[in-house]
Amino acid sequence: MTMTTPSYPVKPRPGDRVAVISPSAGLPGILPLPYELGLRRLREEFGLVPVEYPATRTMGATARERAADIHAAFADPDIRAVIASIGGDDQITVIPHLDAELIRANPKPFFGYSDNTNLLAYLWNLGIVGYHGGTVMVEFGRPGAMAGPTADSLRAALFTSGPYELRPAGAFTDRGGRWEDPRTFDAEPALTPGQGWLWHRAERVVEGASWGGNLEILGWLLMADRGIRAPEAYAGCVLFLETSEEQPGAEEVYRTLRNMGERGLLRQFPALLMGRAKAWSHQRPLDEAAGAAHRDAQRAAVLRALAEYAPDTMAVFDVDLGHTDPQLVIPYGGLVRVDGPARRITVTY
Repeated sequence: MTMTTPSYPVKPRPGDRVAVISPSAGLPGILPLPYELGLRRLREEFGLVPVEYPATRTMGATARERAADIHAAFADPDIRAVIASIGGDDQITVIPHLDAELIRANPKPFFGYSDNTNLLAYLWNLGIVGYHGGTVMVEFGRPGAMAGPTADSLRAALFTSGPYELRPAGAFTDRGGRWEDPRTFDAEPALTPGQGWLWHRAERVVEGASWGGNLEILGWLLMADRGIRAPEAYAGCVLFLETSEEQPGAEEVYRTLRNMGERGLLRQFPALLMGRAKAWSHQRPLDEAAGAAHRDAQRAAVLRALAEYAPDTMAVFDVDLGHTDPQLVIPYGGLVRVDGPARRITVTY
C-alpha cells in the first residue's frame, strides 16, 4: 500500500462517556422508541454513559450543524467513543465541513454503517480505524432483545483489542415492525434459518486492512470524487460491501462494480466480503421466494463483475455485515484475515 495502514484508537471502558450523534438523519427526534431503547441498553447492558449533541434529535439539521457535533464529540477528552444514531442519505454534504486536523489529533472509535460509510472512509483517509456497524436505533434498539451475535461482536469491538473470529449466523432476518408502534418492541423479530457463507475461489489465505462499506454510498463517493484515492492505495486490502433496504437491483450492483473495475479499483483487492443482501423493507416487502431470488441475482452480478475485472479475487457471500440481523462489526481499516481453505474469517478489533 502507498499509505500508512490506519491505527486503532484507544477503546472505551465500562463507565466511560460516549457520544451519540446523528451525522445523517435526525430520526431520533421523530422515532423515539428504538432510540430510547438503544440508549437504555448502552447504559444498562454495556455500562456506558451516552452523551447527546444539539443535532442528535434534530431532523433537518444543516450539514454545518452536524459537522459541529462531530467536532465536539471528537474534541472532548471525556468522550471515549462516538456512535451514530442511524444512517440517512446526505452525509456526503457534511464531510466538506469537517476539520481533518482536529479529528486526526483526537482519534476515537466511531461506530456506524450505511450512510456513515462517508465518515468511515474519511477516517480511513486520516489513518484512523473505524467500526462498520452498531447504530443506536437499529442494533442497540432492536425489539425484544439485542441479537446474541450482534451483542457479542459489538462488545468485543467496543471494549477489546485483538483477533475476533466471525461466524455465520444460524438464523437471520431482514424484516421488522413499524417503529411508530409500541407493540413492535414487545418481542424479537422472527428469524429464518441461515444457509452459511458461500465461498468463491477459496484456495488461499488473504490478510490485509479492510476498506469498503455500503455499495450505494461508495458509488456516490466515486461520482463526487470525494475521498477516493488512487487505486494503488488499496492494493492488498480486503474489500467489504453490502447493500441497503433500498434493495438496489442486480444490474445496478453490477454497474457500480463495473465502474470500480474501469477505474482500476476492483483488481486491487485480493478478497471481497459481501454482506447478505437485504431483501425486505416496508416499501418493498418481498416474500421469501422473491427475497431469495433478489439475493441470488445480486451474487450473480458480483461474480460477473469479478470475472471481468478481478478474476483472481476470492469472495465470501452472505456475510452477516451491514443491513442484516444479526450484524457483525467490521473494523474499517483494521486487519481482516480471510482463510479460504479453512473457510474462516477473522477480524482484529
